[in-house]
Formats: sequence, C-alpha cells, structure tokens
Amino acid sequence: MTVELRVAEGWLTVCELDALIPGRGVAALLPDGSQAAVFVDRGGRPYAISNRDPFTGAQVLSRGLVGCCDGRAFVASPLLKQRFDLESGRCLDDDGVAVRTYPVRTAATS
Repeated sequence: MTVELRVAEGWLTVCELDALIPGRGVAALLPDGSQAAVFVDRGGRPYAISNRDPFTGAQVLSRGLVGCCDGRAFVASPLLKQRFDLESGRCLDDDGVAVRTYPVRTAATS
C-alpha cells in the first residue's frame, strides 16, 4: 500500500504505508516546492498537513510529537509546542491559526 496526497496536479505518491511509524512524521517535497508533513496513527490512518510551522516559519512539523486530545490526533511543533489537529489543521492552542491539510489516501501497489 502506498500513501498518496492530493495536490494540484493530482494524486502524488509519497511513500509506502509500512514505511511510516505511528507517532513519527516524514516530510515530503511537493511539486510546487512546498512541503507536507505525513503521519500515520496507530490504527493505520494517514494524515498530511503543511510542514511549515506558522509561528516560526520553519519546516519542522514532521519532527513534532504526535498525541491525542479528546479523541483527536495532533502534532505538537518541536519548536514552540503549539498543537495542530491532524485532520482539520486547526491550532489547538490559538483559534486564529491553522495549517493546510491535504487529502490523503492509501492505494494498492501493483
């Protein structure tokens, strides 16, 4: 199974699903030059958000700590520790801030 992100050009294969470790993210360079942070939860569900921390501008969210709050998966920035919901991109610590989310799917490899 591969993990694919929806970008302007269509579905982009990022990696094999079994290459992702629950609780750890990977960064993916996208065709437009931006980066996505890709995660998988313990149930095998993949998520993808922007890798750019909106508070610092650094491309570091893929290196953040993954956790759960009220049943929602989040990543905490490794720099200032703000938490971002992996499904909605909303900052759990500042309602006025969010990061981009990407539609993500798994696909069978041929």
